[in-house]
Amino acid sequence: MKIVIVQNTDWLNRNPAQQHHLAEMLSLRGHEIRVIDYEILWRTRGERRLYSRRQVFDNVWKIHPNASITVIRPGIIKIPLLDYISLMFSQRREINRQNREFSPDVIVSMGIVAYIAGRIAKRNNLPFVYYWIDVSHRLIPFKPLQPIGWIIECRALKMADTVLTINHKLREYVVKMGAPLERTQVLGAGTEIKQFNPNNNGKAIRRQYGIKNDDLILFFMGWLYQFSGLKEVALQLAKTHNDNLKLLIVGEGDAYEELQSIREKYNLQDRLILTGQKPYQEIPSFIAASDICLLPAHPDEKIMQDIVPIKMYEYMAMKKPVIATRLPGVMKEFGEDNGVVYVDRPEDVIGKAIELIQSGKIEKLGTKARHFVEKNSWDNITDEFERILEEAIKEKART
Repeated sequence: MKIVIVQNTDWLNRNPAQQHHLAEMLSLRGHEIRVIDYEILWRTRGERRLYSRRQVFDNVWKIHPNASITVIRPGIIKIPLLDYISLMFSQRREINRQNREFSPDVIVSMGIVAYIAGRIAKRNNLPFVYYWIDVSHRLIPFKPLQPIGWIIECRALKMADTVLTINHKLREYVVKMGAPLERTQVLGAGTEIKQFNPNNNGKAIRRQYGIKNDDLILFFMGWLYQFSGLKEVALQLAKTHNDNLKLLIVGEGDAYEELQSIREKYNLQDRLILTGQKPYQEIPSFIAASDICLLPAHPDEKIMQDIVPIKMYEYMAMKKPVIATRLPGVMKEFGEDNGVVYVDRPEDVIGKAIELIQSGKIEKLGTKARHFVEKNSWDNITDEFERILEEAIKEKART
């Protein structure tokens, strides 16, 4: 198959997500993949200029060295608000160009730009698959535009030949938005079962960061959003007079500088470890070095209501229990007795972690977590994704 993937975020510099895994796995199976992305991090990275020109990146991979993805980045006007408006025009031009030059068999899109991708797919009688891994209109930083984003998403949902969601809660959401139930399917997240192997002991990471054998490590990885709850966890850590309880955070993002300030203000240099972003291949060793993993996002944050971050599966594959706030999508996906322990607020994480440590339940919870995700290998998920795309192509050919 020849597949075009369209998204409104950064394929190259953001952490690997669902679409990265699937695209690279399909590439390894001989399919040709072209991705049209968006330089969403332009305000903090890259050249400071008023506009950017179209760029093409060949043989891109983030997870599998033998995968080969072509990433096309349309130019944009680098002025807040105008960047999103210019993106609409430049991505439409690029999708049309790929349709002429690449002749794709199917177009897969995520985010607000799916409406543009869908219109072009319909005009050219191509199957259009709308893939939901989050609620994109809630991520628009300029809030007055979010209602417009919602309207665009609703129209794209009704247009799509197939709507895929990453979890069951998100499927309920898109059906409420108008997606025909019979066109929706859940394509759950996966994990690299062999790579995220609990036999990894993480000793090298613990030595590198001065973590002692009797230290108890709470762990988070990913983009550090303001609503991630990590600042609240760090402040509670500062109130806990236990030098062996530490918080290890891998990632960068909006909250990074504030976390650094908390570390300095409360003299947490040895207890709040901020590593910055790390290569995906190193992540299993960081998880292995921890005792309990965290997803402490604010439960009332709209962006987090219906999603299940891939990190949850990767934590659990490493046989680690997870403390999470009561996010509806997460609770629906993992239930109450599968290695995930829930708290009401980010401020409750430290207390719950101490409770788990004192009760001696960590190992038992970790075993349950690993058992729950073992069936979610990326091989199995890719098999299903490949089947869905092939069926969409066949169905379009029949019409």
